[in-house]
Amino acid sequence: MAVEQAHSLLNRDDLDQIASLGIAPEEVHRQIRLFAEPPPFAVLVRPATIGDGIRRLSAADIAASADAWADACRAGRFAKFVPASGAASRMFQALLAERNRGQEMRRDAIARRAAGGDGPARELLAFVDGIQRCAFFDDLAVVVAARGQDAKTLIREGQFDVLLDALLTASGLNYPALPKGLLAFHRYPDGGRTAFEEHLVEAAHYVRDGAGRCRLHFTVSPEHRERFEKLLATVQTRYERQYSAHFDVSFSVQKVSTNTLAVDADNRPFRTADGRLLFRAGGHGALIENLNDLRADLIFIKNVDNVVPDRLKPTTIAWKQALAGCLVMVQGSIFHWLARLATETAPEAVDDATRFVVRELGLAVPSANQRNAREWLIATLNRPIRVCGMVRNTGEPGGGPFWTRESDGRVSLQIVESAQVDPVAADQQAILKASTHFNPVDLVCGVRDWRGEPFDLRRFVDPAAVFISRKAQDGRRLKALELPGLWNGAMADWTTVFVEVPVETFTPVKTVTDLLRPEHQPV
Repeated sequence: MAVEQAHSLLNRDDLDQIASLGIAPEEVHRQIRLFAEPPPFAVLVRPATIGDGIRRLSAADIAASADAWADACRAGRFAKFVPASGAASRMFQALLAERNRGQEMRRDAIARRAAGGDGPARELLAFVDGIQRCAFFDDLAVVVAARGQDAKTLIREGQFDVLLDALLTASGLNYPALPKGLLAFHRYPDGGRTAFEEHLVEAAHYVRDGAGRCRLHFTVSPEHRERFEKLLATVQTRYERQYSAHFDVSFSVQKVSTNTLAVDADNRPFRTADGRLLFRAGGHGALIENLNDLRADLIFIKNVDNVVPDRLKPTTIAWKQALAGCLVMVQGSIFHWLARLATETAPEAVDDATRFVVRELGLAVPSANQRNAREWLIATLNRPIRVCGMVRNTGEPGGGPFWTRESDGRVSLQIVESAQVDPVAADQQAILKASTHFNPVDLVCGVRDWRGEPFDLRRFVDPAAVFISRKAQDGRRLKALELPGLWNGAMADWTTVFVEVPVETFTPVKTVTDLLRPEHQPV
């Protein structure tokens, strides 16, 4: 789409609306053009595998990493960043579908539907059969009792309608409307613990500095921020006493300036009934702005639903420390070479740094004279760094680690989602299917340069790595644009290290029945 055409689609009121969101008109024009001329698919060269892009740490490596982590942690260099935005509606999708279909909600009727292959009915049966093992069951029973009935009796008699109303509706617990971070995930002798609380407890084991301070930052949706703050006020003192820590917790919301324009089937701006442009949240890639605003040093990033009860935390904590120590050591080496390249004129500095880039980062160095090689090395090394945990591919959804070819011809390590790969290119699909690992969103990041100054993380985003999805609004179809994912295109130009971690460190909760898995139970 020509620039002039994109400009002509917006009127004066549109420009005023765009300005009120803090979005530059040029960015809206760029987005319109992206719908008409989507960016090319990622070009996969080969999967990253053990020994070819993915490191497998030995016992000695893990011990050295733990030492490096401990020194940096005592010095107060670490913080933790948890994307905790959005409602948990997908967790309860099957239960909502069963409740809303208007059919009989007794066990025998649901069992017949389940036996006939009805997926939501099967999930409902599994959920109710295990509901008393859910950390929120006691809260649910209180709601049911307030309605004059007994939750255990309803389960025993196979009457599920009251139970679902108490769990799913605004007059009850209203769980589908809450963010995952506020849901009771795990049961303990003193009551249920939310995912938010589990992140506090984890942080006490790998973020706490020498003075006992644990810095955490949660991105939340505006409508839920007050709930998070109230929960923190309720539990903070108890956990601080229990873990001899002080939790320094901050919150932020996704900026409206990162919202993206929706378009109709003809790639013209989608307009609401009152004629205004429709802007939508830009996806988790928008959180690169929140991450950038922290101006932190070393940052753990982990999804809000990937937590375990205390009995399984030692493995998670040990590998968090290992990943963090690996980052500290890689960063220390990079800073060493940048300092030498900036201060030493002898060719040995270039030769030694080149060997490091090839051996440790797996990058190919373009042929050049000494001066150009020095400039290339400095530009290549002077970037934010991420060390990403990778687990063996067991069929769970998630981006995979690949060597990809960039538009300038260089080959780099990237986390690639299946939607980024050409669905009709047989060779690309073959490489995608050959992946042995996937990314469980388990990252530790270094976001300061070798002089200690914070990077502007927005400079290292691949703006073309967007997703276009089909949605609906008021019964009308639209196309929506998601910004480059936080751990995908938003970190495309970072220095990347992949490390294999045990699958036990990945325990996501995608549906409510996942909470019934052994890894989310107390014993």
